[in-house]
Amino acid sequence: MKGRTINSNGITEGVIWKQLLAFFFPILFGTFFQQLYNTADAIIVGQFLGKEALAAVGGGTGTAINLLIGFFTGLSSGATVIISQHYGAKNGERVSASIHTSIALALSGGLIISILGYVFTRPLLVAIGTPDDVLPLAVSYMQIYFLGGIPVVMYNMGAGIFRAMGDSRTPFYFLLASCLTNIVLDLLFVGVFGMNVEGAAIATVISQLLSMVLIFVTLMRRKDESKLIIRKISFDRTLLRQILMIGFPAGIQSIMYTISNLIIQAAINQYGTDTAAAWAGWSKLDQIFWMFINAFSIAITTFVGQNFGAGKIDRAKKGVRTVTIMSAVSTFVIEAGYFIVGRYGLMLFITDSAVLEIGISIMRYIVPWYITYIAIELLSGAIRGVGKSFVPTLISVFGICVLRILWIYIVPVFDTSLFGVLFSYPFSWIVTSLLFIIYYFKGHIYETQKKH
Repeated sequence: MKGRTINSNGITEGVIWKQLLAFFFPILFGTFFQQLYNTADAIIVGQFLGKEALAAVGGGTGTAINLLIGFFTGLSSGATVIISQHYGAKNGERVSASIHTSIALALSGGLIISILGYVFTRPLLVAIGTPDDVLPLAVSYMQIYFLGGIPVVMYNMGAGIFRAMGDSRTPFYFLLASCLTNIVLDLLFVGVFGMNVEGAAIATVISQLLSMVLIFVTLMRRKDESKLIIRKISFDRTLLRQILMIGFPAGIQSIMYTISNLIIQAAINQYGTDTAAAWAGWSKLDQIFWMFINAFSIAITTFVGQNFGAGKIDRAKKGVRTVTIMSAVSTFVIEAGYFIVGRYGLMLFITDSAVLEIGISIMRYIVPWYITYIAIELLSGAIRGVGKSFVPTLISVFGICVLRILWIYIVPVFDTSLFGVLFSYPFSWIVTSLLFIIYYFKGHIYETQKKH
């Protein structure tokens, strides 16, 4: 029995490029405002409190936060794939069960994040070589941030649920409201009350709590099989296993990405506070590219997932080709924008002239290589859309993590410059992209269509 059918949506019908763009833009804007959470902290903290505080809320701190949050976000990607496939197959009963299982997973995961994050904040920051003048501030910021683990995971899971059903606008509206709240509270707590980095962290937690409440209320008010009923929040063992089979490898991949980035961060920290602050400032501006490519990745995962569930394999393949063209064009435009106005963007975060010049040199070195990365995000998203996660994880762990870590430990023996460290990024992007291209075209990924 499939259960009652559910409403159809445009992802499995209509002109492909129009449907992709209609789905993509709310994700892009949502990702933009999601990045504004920490970016607003960085701008306000950098302007009011100085470079030590900026380094405390950006750079290594953000990477350390992603170590735990990224794992559970990876798990939520498994829920998105399973829900999108059942939604594409119009199996309302399994959509409902998948949503309640996903909510239970998010609540459990958020609690684990809060506990582990609070306990291991200081050891983690020490392990990556956080400068002594930054460490106390970074510990305070991260421990408060991790207390909001449940709202953070719940928003990401809730957004994944809506997107799996073809609705990318609703999570965007929630994120817009919470982001604006975050900015106002940042200015109030840091600028007016002088609460230091603790004020920025508290503002972020309150804002994320707002987005979680909006997710819950909206799902509870739905009139179809996707309606959230609190007493039904529990684990369906079969669906949980399916979600974990897809999401767990993605979560492990996220951890490995973050570990490799932490190792790079530790190498960068050795160049001093100015370089650490420059990297923190650049990391915020760098998010413009990642917002675009991440939005395209989410769009193609849902597009492939729903069309795969509906048995429309040719449409799924055409969607991958279309989104690749869109991503390439967007990347070239973004790269040009960095070279034209990137300096002024960095000035939003950096006021120290020496730090600014380091940030500009980092930007000009990294940006031309962006185009080599897009195949990784798009093809891994498409492959996960059909429910295959293990091989993409192996490719990513080897190409992004293992090679990058080897680079960091071997190359600086011969090249002690900052740019010797930074080239680990394009090197790993090129190798991993080639591996994904080979697997996508030779791995017969569409052959084992699931029955619903």
